[in-house]
Amino acid sequence: LCRTKTGLSRFLLKLFIFSMLIPFSSIMIPLYKVTLALGIKNSLLGLSFVYAGLGVSMAIFLYHGFVKSIPTEMEAAAIDGCGSVQTFFRIVLPMLKPITATITITNVLWVWNDFLLPLIVISDSKKYTLLLSTNTLFGQYSSDWTAILSALILAALPVIGFYAVFQKQILKGIADGAVKG
Repeated sequence: LCRTKTGLSRFLLKLFIFSMLIPFSSIMIPLYKVTLALGIKNSLLGLSFVYAGLGVSMAIFLYHGFVKSIPTEMEAAAIDGCGSVQTFFRIVLPMLKPITATITITNVLWVWNDFLLPLIVISDSKKYTLLLSTNTLFGQYSSDWTAILSALILAALPVIGFYAVFQKQILKGIADGAVKG
């Protein structure tokens, strides 16, 4: 989408950007109907497909901005005999590591902390995500606050560990985004 200057590529980019402007609350009911129609309701694989579909527009937008900042001279490997596939895997893909790390980190944090989408797609309590399972500890007449707080701490530990492991990449992605801005 970035390197081809056609009307179709510009249209597709605008379509992806426009899809990010649509609030999730306005697509909840149609999304529920689509998951029912496709037979992926109450399926963790179906939930993964929905997450991928909702997250792809942001990833394309970020990749587009990052690739646009890479000079085309960096991709002039055709002179050395590389085809377009070799050029992508040997030159472009290694340069995309910072933005790929940033997109991966933001998507992992988004998916882990999301409550509403699994609530819509998953109805079987055996397939609940960790946050949905934590929600079952709240009752109408009573709540076991010790169990709730313990579950919330356990739910936060993987995200804290994930951040601790990938802290350098997170900061590098933020810094690269600020410099390339």
